[in-house]
Amino acid sequence: MRTKGFFDRLMPAPRNGGFAMEGYWIWCGSVVQGEDGRFHMFASRWPKHLPMHPGWLVQSEVVRAESDTPQGPYVFQEVVLPARGAEYWDGRATHNPHIVRYNNTYLLYYMGTTHPFEDVNPGEGLDLDDPKVIVARSNKRIGLATANSVNGPWTRLDEPILGVRPGKFDSYLTSNPAPIVHEDGSVLLIYKARQYEGNHFSDMALGVAWANHFDGPYRPLSDEPIFPPSDIHLEDPFIWKTDCGYEMIAKDMDGYVCNEKHGGIHASSEDGLHWRIADNPKAYSRNVTWDDGTVTQMGNFERPFLLFQEGRPTHLFAATADGEGGFCGQNTWNMVIPLDL
Repeated sequence: MRTKGFFDRLMPAPRNGGFAMEGYWIWCGSVVQGEDGRFHMFASRWPKHLPMHPGWLVQSEVVRAESDTPQGPYVFQEVVLPARGAEYWDGRATHNPHIVRYNNTYLLYYMGTTHPFEDVNPGEGLDLDDPKVIVARSNKRIGLATANSVNGPWTRLDEPILGVRPGKFDSYLTSNPAPIVHEDGSVLLIYKARQYEGNHFSDMALGVAWANHFDGPYRPLSDEPIFPPSDIHLEDPFIWKTDCGYEMIAKDMDGYVCNEKHGGIHASSEDGLHWRIADNPKAYSRNVTWDDGTVTQMGNFERPFLLFQEGRPTHLFAATADGEGGFCGQNTWNMVIPLDL
């Protein structure tokens, strides 16, 4: 008999759920229930006069939206991590927000980057060979902002919490933070990395770091990635704690694990360092069933995030796009899928 897997828990997605904004690309939804009882989504946005990709690298900013219910729709409230100048490590773009509430402190993990060039104006072109993009990609690092209220104010650090290591799998960049904050304040952090290969960079790999307290310092636990990228090519990790250790969902870049390119995989670990793929490895799909009975193959379905209530995951959030894939859609938004408990 087939054991029920994570994918089997996905319920129809509400058509009117999630978060979208006219005139902006929206990505990276991360949700927490605030001290006010409402649900707050931290997301990335950048203006549509830029291409969706690689526009996020040069002008993304983290924003906050609110809803009375987990499914939304969420309504924009404020910019949380705006641009603050090229002299800062995160001064030109903030992205990949991951919000955690620890006791009375809100921890906002994110990716930041900078570049020394002028902003891209409407009508100007931008592609992967633009110096702005090349420099911004190489400067991607993981940071942390903290606040005593979900409404801020937020304290940002002048240095990233996780940099790069020459000669290692994370020598080029670090991004996509996926933290677990334990009851004692210690943190297990899964992150995405690339390494230099000559003047270019490698495929993506997942690393693991540890901090005795969320204030840091954070230190990588291994000189090797969790999975060899040549065997399993993943990005967009999300992890959570269980009685048996840790679990993870992540984006399967090639589809070799879950049998769907850019679908999701499910994995587990006893110690957070050594991971194995689940017996039923599929976690999610680009083929989305909606609450009106229709099914759509989304152009993208990425950056998975689980909302936990009373210790159980109740909703899966994901950044999605229309179109045929490859970041070529006309619209992006953060959608939500309720989970069968």
